[in-house]
Amino acid sequence: MKKTSPGMIAGILIVILLVAASLGIGIHTGIRTRVEATGSLTRDTQQSSTPLVSVEHPKSIAPSQELVLPGSAQAFVSAPIYARTNGYLKKWYVDIGEHVKTGQLLAEIDSPEIDQQLAQAKADLATAEANLRLARTTADRYQNLLKSDSVAKQDVDEKIGDRDAKQAVADSAAANVKRLVDTQAFERVIAPFDGVITARKTDIGNLIDSGANSAGKELFDLSATDKLRVFVNVPEVDSQSARPGVQVDLTLDEFPGRSFRGTVVRTADAIDPTSRTLLTEVDYDNARGELLPGAYVQAHLKLPSGGTTVTIPVSALLFRAEGLRVGVVRSGLAELIPVTLGRDFGTSVEVVAGLHPGDWVIANPADSLTTGTPVRMVESKVEAK
Repeated sequence: MKKTSPGMIAGILIVILLVAASLGIGIHTGIRTRVEATGSLTRDTQQSSTPLVSVEHPKSIAPSQELVLPGSAQAFVSAPIYARTNGYLKKWYVDIGEHVKTGQLLAEIDSPEIDQQLAQAKADLATAEANLRLARTTADRYQNLLKSDSVAKQDVDEKIGDRDAKQAVADSAAANVKRLVDTQAFERVIAPFDGVITARKTDIGNLIDSGANSAGKELFDLSATDKLRVFVNVPEVDSQSARPGVQVDLTLDEFPGRSFRGTVVRTADAIDPTSRTLLTEVDYDNARGELLPGAYVQAHLKLPSGGTTVTIPVSALLFRAEGLRVGVVRSGLAELIPVTLGRDFGTSVEVVAGLHPGDWVIANPADSLTTGTPVRMVESKVEAK
């Protein structure tokens, strides 16, 4: 039998070792690949189960801001002009847009009934005064006769009483004449104050009813436009900024690039429980007549300087039973924090307390989001405005 040489045995051992090493490496590689695959699957599963949220930083705004509020310009004094006597419109002297002065004649009313009643009242007064004069003379005569006991005391008392009665009748007739004279004066419709005629609602020949038996019809609308009132509703959170004496800039669409300086003169000094606003009156000196009553106005109310505030999207707000909350991400976990809102800018709101510019705010949190929930962040491309 042929003997195996030592070199051959060594070669066989080397082959065996190489095969064993290859098998070991293959087994180790397979096990490691399987372990890595299992770990990757575990991580993927964990990531899939962790909600992905869109986050963004709150946007800082300057501490010195202004509040822009809508308002309507109104005449400082405005009144409809009615007739105080019945008749037909004889003539009108002013039309819309005309400026009038106090006491200026606006129209005349033809009222023949009043004229006739006044003539009759004057005749009645003349009769009463004639009767009074006769009663006075008779009473004086009887008083002189009484001194010589030529007449009875009872007759004198009767004549004095008749004189006093005639005096009362004359006084009544004079009062009736005065009433009709004043009523006849109402045939002339005059302006009660300086202003501009904003409407004329009558014409020559129209039947005029003073409204004694029914609601009268106005003849003119008169407005004093040398000073205007602008009423604005200031939100409760900014109500301390609306104090008498505060300057307010007024802007109008028909005057682009211009502002008109008004002044807060008074407030309702009470918050409206429905709108949670403070009714505020801003007066503007309109001596040049540039602004018109009824115009839409934007009032720019300066707010006092304070700490830096931020804005966030409206979609970031969560309304919970415990109050208003905003979701933020801290250390990979969601946290619901209370916030205090300021102004509403439409798509975004001001947050005056509770947030900082460096916080990661969840832009569109799910209603089921709770504090401590693990989340994954992806930065939003849309910034809060």
